Amino acid sequence: MATGTRYAGKVVVVTGGGRGIGAGIVRAFVQSGAQVVFCDKDDPPPQWPEETSAQGFRQLLELNLLGTYTLTKLALPHLRKSRGNVINISSLVGAIGQVQAVPYVATKGAVTAMTKALALDESQYGVRVNCISPGNIWTPLWEELAAFTPDPAATILEGTLAQPLGRMGQPADVAAAAVFLASEANFCTGIELFVTGGAELGYGRKAIPGTPVEPPTIPS
Repeated sequence: MATGTRYAGKVVVVTGGGRGIGAGIVRAFVQSGAQVVFCDKDDPPPQWPEETSAQGFRQLLELNLLGTYTLTKLALPHLRKSRGNVINISSLVGAIGQVQAVPYVATKGAVTAMTKALALDESQYGVRVNCISPGNIWTPLWEELAAFTPDPAATILEGTLAQPLGRMGQPADVAAAAVFLASEANFCTGIELFVTGGAELGYGRKAIPGTPVEPPTIPS
């Protein structure tokens, strides 16, 4: 039941809306008065990068990039008529990288790049195109990935401490950003909005275990 009018009378299509961030976005737009259509598919089982084949990389590329491109291409004729907008979901790691996650980082970085290029192309039709790059958001997928580690509790704590705010985000945090971009950010196009709790800020340990370390010599 809609509880607001912030996006009343609009139709919103959400892919991946069955759980996690996508489900949060569905709820937020419904609460804003929009009519929401969503679809989803079963997620592939989590894999560590060393287990990912070239075929697995292609499948991730199809899911994260080509699927996004195809749906956008099909929606553009209507979006141009209605002067609608597109919001892609990228990832913080697409901008800053992540250890042992080359396929995922590459596909999400491509989503951000595609967002900016499409924003340029579609501006002449009044169609805004933006993306959100979440950081550590507590979702079923995050929980599943943690369960694959030797110490899930330690992994979750490490993920929590990665944010200066001292907590992981919730799907509702990303959803609030999506509603803002759709309903109020009328002078924003081609932007990448970080919803990260500040995880990208500051210095930290970057050398992974096994990296030869050469500290400077302290003069005697």
